[in-house]
Amino acid sequence: MPPAHEKRDLAPPFEAKLRDPRSLDWLAKLARPLVFTNGVFDLLHRGHVTYLARARALGSSLLVALNTDASARRLGKGAERPLNALADRLAVVAALEAVSAVTWFDEDTPERLIAACRPEVLVKGGDWPVERIAGAAGVLARGGRVLSIPFEHDRSTTALVQRIRGNI
Repeated sequence: MPPAHEKRDLAPPFEAKLRDPRSLDWLAKLARPLVFTNGVFDLLHRGHVTYLARARALGSSLLVALNTDASARRLGKGAERPLNALADRLAVVAALEAVSAVTWFDEDTPERLIAACRPEVLVKGGDWPVERIAGAAGVLARGGRVLSIPFEHDRSTTALVQRIRGNI
């Protein structure tokens, strides 16, 4: 067993799931069919983890792409959002059992990343109609599936932030 000071130097296993989008060599190691989803995932809540578990059940691997901080701010959720920096959000999502890999994108949508990853299944949460899901046309053209997974728990990061701040 390594001494205590060496244990601190060992990266937790979930950090191996953090993948740089600038080189997609790692993509070949993910089992197919590949499920792709994306979002900010700022303050993780029950709705998020249930959604990600349902998404993972649709294929052999789940790739989650997170908006960078700048991309998330452009979504109009408020100037102070995201509350957690990208590196922290990536680590928390990577630590989830359902997630096979996590990466990021800086554009307004992950359409370019979806095209490069070529998932067999593309999913978003129940508030996204299939026809508005970025990258859907390309996935469908390749014979893949695009799904909007219904919400099972009425949870929202925005509502949670308002509650914390005493606005509700």
